[in-house]
Amino acid sequence: MTKEEYMRRALQLAKNGEGFVSPNPMVGAVIVKNGKIIGEGWHKKYGELHAEREAIASCTESPYGGEMYVTLEPCCHYGKQPPCVLALIDAGIKKVYVGSADPNPLVSGKGNRFLREHGITVEENILKDECDKINDVFFYYIRKKTPFVAMKYAMTADGKIASYCGKSKWITGESARYHVHELRSKYSAIMVGVGTVLADDPLLNCRIEEKRNPVRIICDTYLKTPMESHLVRTAKEIPLIIATCCNDELLCKAYVDKGCCILNVKEKDGFVDLNDLMIRLGEMQIDSVLLEGGGNLNWSALNCRIVNKVYTYIAPKIIGGKLAKSPVEGQGFSSPDSAVQMEIESFRKIGDDILIESRVINCSQEL
Repeated sequence: MTKEEYMRRALQLAKNGEGFVSPNPMVGAVIVKNGKIIGEGWHKKYGELHAEREAIASCTESPYGGEMYVTLEPCCHYGKQPPCVLALIDAGIKKVYVGSADPNPLVSGKGNRFLREHGITVEENILKDECDKINDVFFYYIRKKTPFVAMKYAMTADGKIASYCGKSKWITGESARYHVHELRSKYSAIMVGVGTVLADDPLLNCRIEEKRNPVRIICDTYLKTPMESHLVRTAKEIPLIIATCCNDELLCKAYVDKGCCILNVKEKDGFVDLNDLMIRLGEMQIDSVLLEGGGNLNWSALNCRIVNKVYTYIAPKIIGGKLAKSPVEGQGFSSPDSAVQMEIESFRKIGDDILIESRVINCSQEL
């Protein structure tokens, strides 16, 4: 096998940690000796062993004199786990192939340098683009200290998310809806506006076995979320944050008693200030948010320039209707030149539907 093939195996392993390791990065590691893989590992859960130590622990023979392929620069600082560079030195690894450089200021180049200073050869940037891509959330969060925000919506071929009388079940097919639940397990939190809660009474959980549920967030300026809603009734089982500008202590306490977390944020133009909310969520170590709101919340998020990525599901249907809702409402931008600009990252068919994944290229919070 080539070094690229070994690194691709490490990438496969890293992805096993998706949804479980945040706010840490996904990392995979492979140990090779005499031309064969003798150990593999990945970061399985936040706070648990890092990929390098998992790989060393799994070795079928002594790793002394072996080579390691790791998707991210090994850490060199004490956190919830001791430095991985020490584990590599103690194990007698002679060479390390690294995919991505770690942007964390505590590591950033120091890990590779520490290994070299202790006699270990380091070769960097093996499949760098692929290794960077799996940790776009981590890279953004570690630099900006605010969550990476992805917007998701499903629409018909004529751009409608519901009929003129409000019916939206179901725009897309079963395969596309399953994919949405995979996204929910990937992102740390899922966010909607109170309008969506009032209209649909959603649960906003992940319905795939062995996957994790995201933290649920409601943007509710005046605390209108019904106490009997699915979200409030399950707040003690799945975390629920209500971002509000309401300072009524008795009303807030009623939600807290139900298990909700009330997050008082700044008000902007009569609504929750989304930029302030992102700062607050970042302080809570929420590194990513999947936005599943309606047209008004989507517009506010785009207008505040907090959106980094967009998932667009398109169903081969035409629903029509002047009053039918679209994915983004609000005032809108005044011209195409002032619109949110995006770059398509991927385009594929899911069941009968199409999914377009796009990166926002003029987000004010973009790297």
